[in-house]
Amino acid sequence: MQTFFRKLKVVFTDKTIRNRVLFVLGALVIFRLLAAVPIPGVDQTVLQQFFANNQFLGLLNIFSGGGLSNLSIVMLGVGPFITASIILQLMTVMSPKMKSLYTEEGEAGRAKFTQYTRMLSLPLAILQAFGFLTLLESQGVISHLTFFDFALNVILVVAGATLLMWLGELVTEYGIGNGVSMIIFAGIMAGLPTTISQLVFNFDTAQLPLYVGFVFLAIGIIYAVVVMTEAERVVPITNAKQSRGNMMLTTRGNNSYLPLRLNQAGVIPIIFALSILLFPQMVLNILGAFNLPWVASANAAIASFMNDYILYGAVYFVLVFLFTFFYTAVTFDPEAIAKNLQRNGSFIPGIRPGDHTAEYLGNLITRLTLVGALFLAVVAVLPIALQVATGIAALAIGGTAILIVVNVVLDLIRRLDAQVSLREY
Repeated sequence: MQTFFRKLKVVFTDKTIRNRVLFVLGALVIFRLLAAVPIPGVDQTVLQQFFANNQFLGLLNIFSGGGLSNLSIVMLGVGPFITASIILQLMTVMSPKMKSLYTEEGEAGRAKFTQYTRMLSLPLAILQAFGFLTLLESQGVISHLTFFDFALNVILVVAGATLLMWLGELVTEYGIGNGVSMIIFAGIMAGLPTTISQLVFNFDTAQLPLYVGFVFLAIGIIYAVVVMTEAERVVPITNAKQSRGNMMLTTRGNNSYLPLRLNQAGVIPIIFALSILLFPQMVLNILGAFNLPWVASANAAIASFMNDYILYGAVYFVLVFLFTFFYTAVTFDPEAIAKNLQRNGSFIPGIRPGDHTAEYLGNLITRLTLVGALFLAVVAVLPIALQVATGIAALAIGGTAILIVVNVVLDLIRRLDAQVSLREY
């Protein structure tokens, strides 16, 4: 406890950390102000009814940071940026050049990769804005507009998405934590008072055991997510003895370790999986403006799939499982780590340097990722299973929100702790 208060004191007294925290808070305040500014022509009554009966928009509202629920100028949120990131990271598997850019060219390569993501986000934002506004206009949520007014709404929404992407990158650079994750987190937390008030007003004493069970289950899930996220496998590293100078002075080798997290990917696989599940409906919303005969039947098939919770949950489980392996493979390169260890004169005891070390690390991270992927997939579909058992549709959305919030908070605490430790050192 003393350590906690000492670190908390450093956060408030150190000027650099305090400024970073205040920058994050200021950016989130700006985001929430933008999320309260609706686009022209919105019928709020029809909008609330439309959202209440549409799980697709409820899930999408998470990625918008809550900006979609009132059709604000930032209604797309960071969705286009996330979609662009997924597309480019999938390209790292198919294109050796993109993989080299992302994994081998250091900070310069990462900066170029991020620039490509920004460039791809713009056309995706235009397509998503056009598709959503067309869908909402056809449902009567937005009044029928002239071509000029409709084009103006598209420009406003795309500008809002671009501004939010820029704001998220500023948070990443000048604040603490990942800016995109912080925006999603802020939107979820902003909707918490509304959710609590609805539970209070609709409270039924007959359902008291059910609510109590949900509370204990949520606490258990949060605890399990924290434990599994922080769990790591420690790989011992031995640094070889070295001779230096003309006097052949020998320095004694020392031991260190390489921490391998059980869940290397965090909450990213869940975001990827949801994006893939939502992508077909986004495309159909865009094609709906062209009155194609097969779009209506395709929309009906997608709606049937979304309402079939067993099939939807099974596909969701598989996607989360596969994306956990995929993202870990993209971000963790055993061959690069083995080369760095060999270059620095370090080795894993009992394992020969070079290819043998890379093979050992590859097998180890595969076994760890198997456990982490199974856990993440089970936790991801657990709210859907509860939804099937209880019939409460909000559970699937709430469970996803809990996973995102817990992982963002853990990442924020970890980064704050790193900043405090650096200042103390």
